[in-house]
Parts: sequence; structure tokens; C-alpha cells
Amino acid sequence: MITNIKFLSIPVRDYDRALDFYTQKLGFKVATDQRFGANSRWIELKIGRAETGLALFTPPGQEDRVGTFMPMSYQCDNVQKTYEELKARGVEFVQEPRTESWGTSAIFKDSEGNQFVLGTK
Repeated sequence: MITNIKFLSIPVRDYDRALDFYTQKLGFKVATDQRFGANSRWIELKIGRAETGLALFTPPGQEDRVGTFMPMSYQCDNVQKTYEELKARGVEFVQEPRTESWGTSAIFKDSEGNQFVLGTK
């Protein structure tokens, strides 16, 4: 039976720029970085204590996915504090923290223009 999600894939245009963003600005750790083909790489990243990883990879023919809203969300303990820390590192936010009845969230862009929700439990 299925036990968990191993990784989610994020489409990127510039692997070096994306790798720098995810490691230097978000603090993720590289699990593997494999080159294949002329312009492709498979970069798996680990996020803190999370079991689910991220893969920076764009399948051939899927380049139009780069720079879109991603159907996933990052979780943190304190959105306001994380927002302030990431903004100080140069992360661009398209929505500042907002508190709703279901919790607090903000939306940021990565180096490739992909947008993600940052929220609480």
C-alpha cells in the first residue's frame, strides 16, 4: 500500500538559479543532483524534518508549466515570522500574510516565477 509522497516536482528553466534559490533562500538541502541529456538535471531536495522531498525538473515538452501557480503549499509554524525572514533573504511575495478563519497564509514566487502558498497547520 502507498505510505507517503516521496517527492513533488517543480518545473524550472534555469537549474543553477533554482538550486541557489531553494538552498540559499529557503534553506533546503540537496539529496541528489544528476545531469542527463544536453540540458536536463534531476535535483532532489530535502526540507527540514519533512519526509516528502522536492525535485527540480522539467520534463521535455512541459516548459510551459514554468512560472505558474503550483498546486501545493508549504507549511510553517509562524507565517509572519517566516515571511519576514524570507523577505529579508530576497524572496518575492505576491501576497503578504493574511489571517482567515482557517489560518494564516502568504504567497511567494521562486526564482522561476512559480507561485506557492506558505501557510500554518
